[in-house]
Amino acid sequence: MTYSAKVLNEIDDGHLKAAYQLLDKAVEYDDDETLFNLAGELAALGLTDKASDIYQRLLKKYPDEDQLKTSLAELAIDDGQNDRALQYLSQVSPQSPAYLQSLLVAADLYQTEGEFEVCESKLMEAYQLEPDEPAVFFACAEYYYLVGNFERAIPFYFALIKTGTTSFSNVDLAGRLAMCYAQRGHYEQALGYFQQVAPAAMTSDLRFQTGLTQLHLKHYSQAEDTLKQLIDDDPQYTSAYQQLANVYQQEHKLDLAFKTLQEGIGMDEYNEQLYVQAGQLAEQLGDGDKAAEYLAHAHQLDPENITVTLAYSRYLLQNNQYEKNLALLQPLANDDDVDPQVEWNIGRSYLGLEQLKKAGSYFQAAAPLLNDDSQFLHDYAQWARAAGELTTLKSILRQYLKLEPTDTEMAALYDELQ
Repeated sequence: MTYSAKVLNEIDDGHLKAAYQLLDKAVEYDDDETLFNLAGELAALGLTDKASDIYQRLLKKYPDEDQLKTSLAELAIDDGQNDRALQYLSQVSPQSPAYLQSLLVAADLYQTEGEFEVCESKLMEAYQLEPDEPAVFFACAEYYYLVGNFERAIPFYFALIKTGTTSFSNVDLAGRLAMCYAQRGHYEQALGYFQQVAPAAMTSDLRFQTGLTQLHLKHYSQAEDTLKQLIDDDPQYTSAYQQLANVYQQEHKLDLAFKTLQEGIGMDEYNEQLYVQAGQLAEQLGDGDKAAEYLAHAHQLDPENITVTLAYSRYLLQNNQYEKNLALLQPLANDDDVDPQVEWNIGRSYLGLEQLKKAGSYFQAAAPLLNDDSQFLHDYAQWARAAGELTTLKSILRQYLKLEPTDTEMAALYDELQ
């Protein structure tokens, strides 16, 4: 047995001190090919400093061996030393047998730096150089998957599958294709690929996406089974509680939906989205106190989250709590990029308090960005009518009726103004 093999055995047994002692003997007595393979194993185990030492030693002995340079570049990237990685890669010429690998490593480097155009150019150069190389297919597919260009990722994953493999670099290809199709809204195709994922590769994320896809397809019974099983196996996966609650809502099982969200809150008491959804469900179930409690708590958890704030604001408006709603939203009204929904909701509060001048200023501020929202125009028209702004009211009604031509009540009001 080589010293390199003994090193790996000691690491497997958790004896790092003994492994490092044997490593010196491996460097002294094992042949260079064995050492090169040992460095690769050490790198895979996360012992990058030890792997780098071996590669450096071999590079001094074989200064023209470009594969050592690409391996050192990979380790440098892992250690965040991108400049050093570039130095190694710049030494690999296009004529080198290692040039293809250097392109893939360079693409990885530029991806870590957010230089996506340069990354893509390196990958396309690699693809032109070796258009039938599985490693190139995988690198291109993963790049497009990462940047959300799922349409371009799909052909590369298919190209990999055509080589006869179902996984590459510990990535299940059916799972990736399923995710790509799901992200593009092609749920039937997505579900077909989710069902082909190897059981050992079916992670919690993939199981969650399977349930979500079944929900999109209105396969509620299947989605319920998938998400319940996920929660049983991985109770910390709190997103599953939200989607299972959505399934129950579609099945008109509101009590079960509410109970599921409460269980989710029990697992993650800092997840504001669970509180928002629970608050909205509590309101549907007629429990106003619980609704207010959950929505207020969601806002306390994340006061900067405008979606959460507006969910609480809508509850306050529906329950005529205008003063409390103003206290909630007024701090946001002075922002340079104030959300028009905030202005709308403030306007509704002042309208409810019969402070028409203030209400009008907020409705008018929101109008340019909400002119195609019929519900906003309906509220805006209520203000204009209450304020006696008949010219403005006619203009609002004209736009409203373009969007809601079957609203006979508003049409009659418009006719009265002619």
